[in-house]
Amino acid sequence: MSPSIRDLQLTQVGAGSRSLSSTAVRDDDSADVEEGTWLLEPSDHGDDNSGTIKEGMRRIQVSVTGMTCAACSNSVEGALRSITGVSSASVALLQNRADIVFDPILVKDEDIKNAIEDAGFEAEILPETSSAGPAGAKPRGTLVGQFTIGGMTCAACVNSVEGILRTLPGVKRAVVALATSLGEVEYDPTIISKDDIVNAIEDAGFEASLVQSSEQDKIILGVAGVFNELDVQLLQGILSSLKGVRQFCFDRTSGELEVLFDPEVVSSRSLVDGVEGGSNGKFKLHVMNPYARMTTKDVEETSNMFQLFTSSLFLSIPVFLIRVVCPHIPLLDAFLLWRCGPFSMGDWLKWALVSVIQFVVGKRFYIAAWRALRNGSTNMDVLVALGTSAAYFYSVGALLYGALTGFWSPTYFETSSMLITFVLLGKYLECLAKGKTSDAIKKLVELAPSTALLVVKDKGGNIIGERELDTLLIQPGDTLKVLPGAKLPADGVVVWGSSYVNESMVTGESAPVLKEVDSPVIGGTINLHGALHIKATKVGSEAVLSQIISLVETAQMSKAPIQKFADFVASIFVPTVVTLALFTLLGWYVGGVVGAYPDQWLPENGNHFVFALMFSISVVVIACPCALGLATPTAVMVATGVGANNGVLIKGGDALERAQKVKYVIFDKTGTLTQGKAKVTTAKVFSVMDLGEFLTLVASAEASSEHPLAKAIVEYALHFHFFDVNSLTEDSQNSSKGSINSAWLLDVADFSAVPGRGIWCFIRGKRVLVGNRKLLTENGVSIPTHVENFVVDLEESARTGILAAYDGNVIGVLGVADPLKREAAVVIEGLEKMGVRPVMVTGDNRRTAQAVARELGIQDVRAEVMPAGKADVVCSFQKDGSIVAMVGDGINDSPALAAADIGMAIGAGTDIAIEAADYVLMRNNLEDVITAIDLSRKTFSRIRLNYVFAMAYNVIAIPVAAGVFFPSLGIKLPPWAAGACMALSSVSVVCSSLLLRRYKKPRLTTILEITVE
Repeated sequence: MSPSIRDLQLTQVGAGSRSLSSTAVRDDDSADVEEGTWLLEPSDHGDDNSGTIKEGMRRIQVSVTGMTCAACSNSVEGALRSITGVSSASVALLQNRADIVFDPILVKDEDIKNAIEDAGFEAEILPETSSAGPAGAKPRGTLVGQFTIGGMTCAACVNSVEGILRTLPGVKRAVVALATSLGEVEYDPTIISKDDIVNAIEDAGFEASLVQSSEQDKIILGVAGVFNELDVQLLQGILSSLKGVRQFCFDRTSGELEVLFDPEVVSSRSLVDGVEGGSNGKFKLHVMNPYARMTTKDVEETSNMFQLFTSSLFLSIPVFLIRVVCPHIPLLDAFLLWRCGPFSMGDWLKWALVSVIQFVVGKRFYIAAWRALRNGSTNMDVLVALGTSAAYFYSVGALLYGALTGFWSPTYFETSSMLITFVLLGKYLECLAKGKTSDAIKKLVELAPSTALLVVKDKGGNIIGERELDTLLIQPGDTLKVLPGAKLPADGVVVWGSSYVNESMVTGESAPVLKEVDSPVIGGTINLHGALHIKATKVGSEAVLSQIISLVETAQMSKAPIQKFADFVASIFVPTVVTLALFTLLGWYVGGVVGAYPDQWLPENGNHFVFALMFSISVVVIACPCALGLATPTAVMVATGVGANNGVLIKGGDALERAQKVKYVIFDKTGTLTQGKAKVTTAKVFSVMDLGEFLTLVASAEASSEHPLAKAIVEYALHFHFFDVNSLTEDSQNSSKGSINSAWLLDVADFSAVPGRGIWCFIRGKRVLVGNRKLLTENGVSIPTHVENFVVDLEESARTGILAAYDGNVIGVLGVADPLKREAAVVIEGLEKMGVRPVMVTGDNRRTAQAVARELGIQDVRAEVMPAGKADVVCSFQKDGSIVAMVGDGINDSPALAAADIGMAIGAGTDIAIEAADYVLMRNNLEDVITAIDLSRKTFSRIRLNYVFAMAYNVIAIPVAAGVFFPSLGIKLPPWAAGACMALSSVSVVCSSLLLRRYKKPRLTTILEITVE
């Protein structure tokens, strides 16, 4: 590696975000200066709780290298405080920083640096941030970092890592997933850096590296064209000359360039263009996709495990042949029995081969076991190391004892070698199977194209050319060309052309969607026919595809509550198994000594201790905590991936677990059960006005409202005045928005919208009310009987009656209908067949709500509910402990979505609805509600099956290995066979979870038991 670092302090940029950024990051040893910029906040840059600096004093920060413990930091503090003129000194060990307040007349910066160096540490004065401090920077929140964690083998390891991370200062949240070997840590970068987190994990005995984080000012680039040291120097020179570049590090071995930059000064694309342009095309740069780098690491781990397995197998085969086959071949048997020093040639060969397997190939088990024991925990590696060591060292002892006494006991070298071989085979198969569980993420990542065609324009907006660029370098506002058959590179809107786009891979909607000018498009979808020009609106972590990937990742990282059972068992599993193994050893040995079983049971030339030891080793190696640890996370991983493929995004294992117990599903009416496209079907005047005047007055009042019913009224009035009712064209609809403010509308004053009631305003100096009965009665307007009867007739036919009053008198009524979704009634019936009770909640009046409910077959209706009251309805159903799901699509549904045990945002909903929901249903189709519940039920049936298998395996296997059935049935499990069973048990659990990949969405005809001819 050829490091090149400019240690410049970074200006703080961007607020932290919970979602993971698509900007790649890397775990090089170079200091992440940005993360600690205001670790100890200077008080002259805003409010500081540490106190104010007295007039004439100065504060600086110093980077201190070489501190390893609290004694080191105390030593540095003592050295600093002993300097005359230093007012205060504070040293942060984890951040390797010192914050010093001093009198600049008495003390110089160099004096502080020299004092630290005299104490035996390296020091560097960090540049001051007075010109670009927090006051001038955007506020910063927490960052979310994703780390790969190597060396975890079971739930006990996960608990150990999580416990260590959660105790670190500045860490807000830490979740570790065994199935993916990933940890997600939310931390405050002003308190702790990513390097400190990596060091803490490594100090715990595991391997760790940063995959990506939510910070926006770091990029990893692959560099082609660097062949020698001169090229490296050229690259360094170009980067040093670019404005906004704060720090960089180039690794010649991998060809990766890590750059920290100020996005307020330079964009990632300008950075790439600057390097390529500065080298006159010699260097070619591309953005390293963090997901691709993760996949590479997974492949490396699987490849490494395969190499270990093949090495162990290659060395174990001769040991097996020496023990089983060679004694039957006279020539080979004679060679193996040939005495060479104190031992026979066969013993020498077995010892040499198995020693390599035990301490070279099997070194990983000893290392992992030592890490676990050092941290006060135990795991599967402890059992493997214990079992193989017992067989190996007993065999070595037997050889030495035979050489000294002449009494040769049988050796069990092949037990150790075959045991390690089978365990490594199981680990290799487990790696392959676990890789399959994350296929959903890989497929989602592959949806995004690697490059895009950027349309280059001059200052006048005229197209002057095209250029190919990396999709990770697309910026909002870019115009991109999409050819027929190509994938759309970013979210945006069509600015030229028309075509059909296949969005099934993102939304699950199978039918191609027509896209014309101003139509929104989603990155990763496929353009089928015509060429399109799109304007990018959302890129990086804001894009729909990135948000889907982030949601799936978050779900896979989360733990279902049922996992607590496995965590508890894992914490006591190994000590329990070791205790059982000791009892087995003592039981069989003491039983043999007192004559409880015949000597005929003993192996040839064996004794009671060897006989008991083999049972004890079998108990140690057959027990498998891994199967329990993998039972839940692998199933959750597969289920969330399957859900994403079917347009159902699940936010976590806890949501998945709750959904299978749902008793009530509460539906919002408008936009959820209905199409959300309100249309005026009736207009009746109850005054001297004609219909045209009435519609003009009402449309003028409603034109300032954003409510769907208001828009329907304005559109109806517009068409009445300017078009024949039967000749409504798409062009007219597109032009309606622009025509709303036309001269035909009346001037409005003092407009006000009343939630759950309607609107009021003043026209021509007189008050206009448009809304429901409550709005009119609360404002002192009486409703005549014949008008009330007309409204009741509308409501009983599932239409909403909107009353209009002018100058204190009712002047007319509008009937508005919102058609039901075609699948709504069938889905309601399907839920009832599944044992789930549907409920409808709406702000509509009771008659309209009941008419809609009758049409759908819903028995329980809550009408005239204000938006804030929907959450109260949810809580009323939760009082008896029932699990309640809420299905909604709008901002006014978000309180209820948050209050429900399971919130489902349908049709991608609004951003607020998605944030509040536990499930995001990408399609605007109610059938996905059934899919969500059915998938959760199938998943937890699989998890329970996994637990039953894992528990049953250990409950049955341990007694068999201990020889409980040997006296009666003659069943005896040699240690190598016990090792094979243990290895295959965890593989079986993972494969069981993988069967969820075959999940098919339930057919409503099956649920309803309808026969389709």
